[in-house]
Amino acid sequence: MMRQPVSVSDVHKRYGDVRALDGISFEVAAGELVALLGPSGCGKSTMLNLVGCIDLPDAGEVRIDGAATTALSDDELTVLRRDRIGTVFQFFNLLPTLPIAENVALPLVLQGRARAEIDERVARALSAVGIADKARSTPAEVSGGQLQRAAIARAIVHGPAILLADEPTGNLDSQNGEIVLRLLEELAASGQAILMATHSAEAAARATRRIHLRDGRIESIA
Repeated sequence: MMRQPVSVSDVHKRYGDVRALDGISFEVAAGELVALLGPSGCGKSTMLNLVGCIDLPDAGEVRIDGAATTALSDDELTVLRRDRIGTVFQFFNLLPTLPIAENVALPLVLQGRARAEIDERVARALSAVGIADKARSTPAEVSGGQLQRAAIARAIVHGPAILLADEPTGNLDSQNGEIVLRLLEELAASGQAILMATHSAEAAARATRRIHLRDGRIESIA
C-alpha cells in the first residue's frame, strides 16, 4: 500500500464569521504532486496552514505521517513541523543578511545538527537545485529564479516527507517558473509528497492530481 504522509478528513475551519473550509477530505501520497486550485479566498492558504501544522482544524482531522495534529502538544507540533515538513513560499522568505548557504542551513541548525553534516547537506541541496555557485552570495545578489531555487533547497535540506509550496512560480518569469516546476516534479519522483497552492494553469498541469476549491469546499478532483 502506498504511504499517505498527508491525510485530511472532513476538515472544517472558521475565522469569526468566515467559513474558510467546510468538510474538506483528501490525501497526498508519497511521490505525488497535488495542486490546490481556486480563486482567492477559496481556502488554499488555510489548507496549507493546517497541513503545515501552523494552525489546527475546528473539526475533522489532519494527519501528518499518521499523527493527528489536534492530538499533539505545541512542542510536538513544533517538532513535526521542523522535521517532517518543508515549505516553499511565494516571496522566498530568505533572510537578507545571510548568504544563500546559511539561509539553506537554517532547518539543520534548528535541529542541532553538527556543522560538518550541515555543510555537506547544504552543498548537496544547492547542487540539486543548480545554484551551488551562489552559496556565498546574499539574496540581493541573485535573481528571482535563483532565490526561489534557494528557497526550495532550504525546504528540502532536512529531508522532509512533505513539501508545501505556496504559489511557487507566482513571482517568476516563464523560464524560471519552468525550472522550479521541473524541480518539484523531480522531488515528487524521488518520493516526497508535495502539496502546491497555485493560480497557474501551467503549474497545475504538471500535478499528479488537481483539487479545485471554491468557498471552502472541494468543487472537483481530477
